[in-house]
Amino acid sequence: MTSSTAKSGQDLESLKKTVATLSVLLTQLQTTTASIDPSKTTDLNALHLAHDTASLIRAHSTKLSLLIINKPFTPSAINTVLRELVAGPLPGLASAIETCNAAKYTEAMSKELQWRAQKVFVELGALVSAIPLDGQILSDDRKNGTGATPGKGSLAATGVLWEACDAVMELKTTGISGLIIKKAEQYRDLVKDALEELKEWGEEESDGEDEDEDSESDGEADEAQDAIDKMFGSQRHIPSDDPEKIRDRLESSKKRLQLVILMFGAVIKRRLKTLPALPHPELPAELKAKSSEDPGIISCLDEVLKVMKKIPDITDELATAFYELDGPEIDKRMDECFFNGFAAAELLVLNWEGQKDEFTTWASKFQVAMKKGW
Repeated sequence: MTSSTAKSGQDLESLKKTVATLSVLLTQLQTTTASIDPSKTTDLNALHLAHDTASLIRAHSTKLSLLIINKPFTPSAINTVLRELVAGPLPGLASAIETCNAAKYTEAMSKELQWRAQKVFVELGALVSAIPLDGQILSDDRKNGTGATPGKGSLAATGVLWEACDAVMELKTTGISGLIIKKAEQYRDLVKDALEELKEWGEEESDGEDEDEDSESDGEADEAQDAIDKMFGSQRHIPSDDPEKIRDRLESSKKRLQLVILMFGAVIKRRLKTLPALPHPELPAELKAKSSEDPGIISCLDEVLKVMKKIPDITDELATAFYELDGPEIDKRMDECFFNGFAAAELLVLNWEGQKDEFTTWASKFQVAMKKGW
C-alpha cells in the first residue's frame, strides 16, 4: 500500500466520523431549539446573527455540493467544510434562536426564526446524508434524483437548503414590524375571502326559484344537489320564506365584516407601520435600570396578533353557520367576531407614545358601529 493510498483511506475514515458527528449535532439542534429560555438577553442582534450564520451555511453548502459531484473526490476537502460548519455557523444559528426571545423580539418573531432555522438544520442534514462515503463522487442518479435511487438528489437538496437559508436571512430585512404587518395582512385577507364567499352565497337563488319545471334534467340535477346538501348537513341557499331571518343576519354580518376589514387596514397603517425600531437599540436610563426588555410594545404586539388571529377562524365558523342556516350559531359567531375586533382596536387605541391621535378617534367610531348589531 502506497503512502498516498494510506492517506486517502485515513481521510475517508476521518470523513465518516465527521459526518456521523455532524448528523448527531443536526438532530440535536432540531429538537433542543424547541425550548428557548425567555429570560436570556444579550446585546447581540439575533436577526443580524441569524442572517450572517445562515449566509455562511449557504456558502458552505455550495462548496459541499460541488465537492461531492466533481472529480477528484477529496475527503479531506469535504471534511474541512463540515468542520467549519460545526465550528462556527451551526452553533451561531442556534445561538441566534436562543437570543431571539419572545420578551425582546415578540413571540411571533421568536417562533418564526425558530421554525425557519430548524428548516435549515433539516435540509442541511439531508445534504450531509447524501455525502458519498465509498470514496467515489455521486452517480448521476444520486446527483439528479433519477433512476431507482430514492430521494430528491444532491442538487435538489442543495437548492432546498439555499431556500431555507434565504428565508432565515430575509428576517433581517423584514424585521419585527415587517413580520407583524405581514401576519396582520394575511389575517385581513382571510376575512376578505370569507366575506366574498358569503356575498356570493347570498346572491345564489333559493331552491325552487326560477326553476324550469318542464325540464326533467334540471329536476334530476336539483334532486341530486338536495341529496348532496342533506349528506353534508347543509343547504346551499337561503329558503324563500326565510323563517330564521337568515337574509337579515347576512346583511348585518356583511356590514360588520367590512368594518373588521377596515379595522385591519387602519391598524396596519396607523399603528404597525408607525412602530419604533424593534428591538429597541437603547432604552432610557431609568427604564434600563429596571429591565433591559421593552417596556410594553412587545407584549402589546403579541396580544394584538393573538386577537387578530382568532378573527379568520371565527369568520370561517360564521360562514359554516350560514351554510347550515343556523340562526343562533350565526349570532354567536358574529358576536365573537365583534368582541375580537373591538378588543384589537382597544389594545391599540393610544399611539406608541401613549397619546391619543386620529386612530384613537376612528377606533371609538369603529367600536360604536360594531355595537349596533342587527
